[in-house]
Amino acid sequence: MANISIRNVHKSYGAHEVLKPFSLEIADGEFIVLVGPSGCGKSTMLKILAGLEPATGGDIHLGEREVTDLAPGDRDIAMVFQNYALYPHLTVRENIGFGLKMRGTPKAEIERRVLEAARTLEVEKYLERRPKDLSGGQRQRVALGRAIVRQPQAFLMDEPLSNLDAKLRVHMRAEIGALHQRLGVTTVYVTHDQIEAMTMADRVVIMRDGEIQQIADPDTLFQRPDNLFVAGFIGSPGMNFLSADVERSAGGATITLFGNRIAVDEARLAGASTVIAGIRPEHFRLGEGAATFTVRPSLVESLGSEKYVYFDGGAHMVSAGESEDDKSKGLIARLAHSGPMAEGQDLVLSFDPAELHLFDAMSEKALR
Repeated sequence: MANISIRNVHKSYGAHEVLKPFSLEIADGEFIVLVGPSGCGKSTMLKILAGLEPATGGDIHLGEREVTDLAPGDRDIAMVFQNYALYPHLTVRENIGFGLKMRGTPKAEIERRVLEAARTLEVEKYLERRPKDLSGGQRQRVALGRAIVRQPQAFLMDEPLSNLDAKLRVHMRAEIGALHQRLGVTTVYVTHDQIEAMTMADRVVIMRDGEIQQIADPDTLFQRPDNLFVAGFIGSPGMNFLSADVERSAGGATITLFGNRIAVDEARLAGASTVIAGIRPEHFRLGEGAATFTVRPSLVESLGSEKYVYFDGGAHMVSAGESEDDKSKGLIARLAHSGPMAEGQDLVLSFDPAELHLFDAMSEKALR
């Protein structure tokens, strides 16, 4: 096991910079998740860490060694791929032990490590089967087993659950987390799924357009996002956004949301004349409260113990995602309510102004 130090690593293809200077210190035994939309540079960074892609600049240290220019086999890391990368003609036993065999490890040691990994991952009874005879989850366990037996200093995982169905993804997510707790190996995990990132990571690195947006633990990302992108990316359903002009008077600064005038600390505004106010769907409440308004839902989705209520936020709505199409969905309230609720009928909602997130409309940075 070892710490990983990534210093100003960047990658360009000609004039196109796909990964902007990336720096990150990863502690020994830490579970780091790189997350972001497609094309954000997360997989490129992982490939550079693995030695599968050369960096244009910067350096990487694994423990006390600089590994920037080392071949993948010389880095003492193990990688788990999205498509499992199992040899179809080999048994599970042979697949798990293949890397050790190529290194010339004695047969008795290979067998000991293979059996230990198989027990850990509960695939002992499949050791004589071939990959075609296994389910997706079983194949993923075999791929993990092949990584474990190498006893590397670090694991790299490239969207290892993306080919599994939703229920199995949840199960394997828990299994990988438990495995990390037992082994304590430094792990860098790439995904586009923010729920995977939030439930598995010690710290999350959120990326966009080849650049780090924020590095923090899951709770900090959710409660104190650094900018509009992070706020909209983290959370399910995503945060609602509304543009609001700042009104200043002798009584202080205010913004108006849903007909409610809300006082805002001038120091927090940092001179901004227009802000974007964000409120998470679960922070809307049914019935009157500190700030109350009436809506007519365009859609109500029932999830049993709670409901997703969609409603029009008017001209001040701001897109919460990568596309302006998100605005067409309207705003969303996530309400703990199990009774009947229908579209087209007026509904009284409220929220606590203390739970609002504010962002500068120009820079999109959080105002705190």
